[in-house]
Amino acid sequence: MDERSATGDGSRCDHPDESTSAVSVRRIISLSAPALVVLAAEPIYMLIDTAVVGHLGAVPLAALALGTTVMGLAAWIGTILAYGTTSRAARRFGAGDREGAVGEGVQGTWLALAAGSALIVATQLFAGPLAQTLGDDPQVAAEAELWLRTAVFGAPFLLVTAAGQGWMRALQDTRRPMYFVCLGFVIAAILTPTLVYPVGMGLLGSAVANVVAQIIAGCLFLRAITREGVSLRPHVTLIRKQLTANRDLLVRGAAMQACFISAAAVAARIGATALAAHQIGIQLWFAIALALDAVAIAAQALIGADLGAGLVDRAKATARRLTWMGLGYGVVFLFALLVAVSFLGSVFTSDEQVREQLNHVWWWMVLLMPVAGVVYALDGVLIGAGDLRFMRNMNVTAAVSWLPFTWLTLTFGWGLSGIWAGLSCFMCVRLVFILWRMYQGTWSVVGIEREPA
Repeated sequence: MDERSATGDGSRCDHPDESTSAVSVRRIISLSAPALVVLAAEPIYMLIDTAVVGHLGAVPLAALALGTTVMGLAAWIGTILAYGTTSRAARRFGAGDREGAVGEGVQGTWLALAAGSALIVATQLFAGPLAQTLGDDPQVAAEAELWLRTAVFGAPFLLVTAAGQGWMRALQDTRRPMYFVCLGFVIAAILTPTLVYPVGMGLLGSAVANVVAQIIAGCLFLRAITREGVSLRPHVTLIRKQLTANRDLLVRGAAMQACFISAAAVAARIGATALAAHQIGIQLWFAIALALDAVAIAAQALIGADLGAGLVDRAKATARRLTWMGLGYGVVFLFALLVAVSFLGSVFTSDEQVREQLNHVWWWMVLLMPVAGVVYALDGVLIGAGDLRFMRNMNVTAAVSWLPFTWLTLTFGWGLSGIWAGLSCFMCVRLVFILWRMYQGTWSVVGIEREPA
């Protein structure tokens, strides 16, 4: 194997000292800044969507909360596709096999189209029973069902976008995804208030705007991969390897989805105002979490490429630098939230009872920011390293610490404080596990492929 590392601009590194020193902060920022825009685009749009729908009243906002919670399944599958594709393709790129890296993206795109089509069928069959199960109010459940049946038509394009980001990140190209994703969501951000109010579609306008954004971005990624000059045929062997590599990410994501869906279901049973407040809080959490995750995107590409090139010392040095950067970003968000707490509630809703419920959410979120910064940065390191079995076990264990808080909330009357205390335990358990893994150093396995355990 070539013992020289791929540098940030795609050239090779020939100096011995460059093979052991951490990637520069400037290079990390050059990758993470466009990734930050991409990661923030959808949550910012969702916050706009939440604010627009929030002024329709508590029932439409609660219905949006249920709908977006269920559609979180598509986002979860998309995350698996993106991370799994990056994990495999980055090693090939680091070893100098650009065509092989793009080939991983082609197979990820086929998987995205298949999974998105299956989601459309499943949602049309089960949207009604699912909304009724999660929502205690028949009116909320009915509106959530209508929103789901419409919004799911964007799922194949949402997943194609995720797979596209995966292979582009592996090639250390985070600029094109920024342009593709932002174009879709800028158009959707204009459409949402237009369709909801002047056109008079109400909550349904929100769903239509979501679909438009996903179609635009997905088609841009499809166009990009067809212009790469590689075979576009499905490759059964590579698809099977991707599915095998993704199995641990699937379990990891399932543990998180169980927590978030349980939290939404319990909030719904506390009351429509509690669910509406939880929707605002959780969408803001997702927005901040994904913004912090920009460092993790850079980590996936850089760590995967270094390990693919056999540069263990450089990968470890970069991981340490990324840890401190993640902590720094977390502290910045902590202070930003402290400043914004006094007025954020009125931005998202005019309902006084919903704003009162939000008081049970804000301070948990503020205190979690430094923890989240470190956890998300090191998640990126382990994904880039392909250490997916450990990530699976870590998240399952952390989920076990959150779910009891959620389930016992109704029994003991803890309200939203109980749900968000559980989220705090979830994040702190992950922090302990991931720091221990970094200390052990067993994550840094070299080679073009890291065989799943």
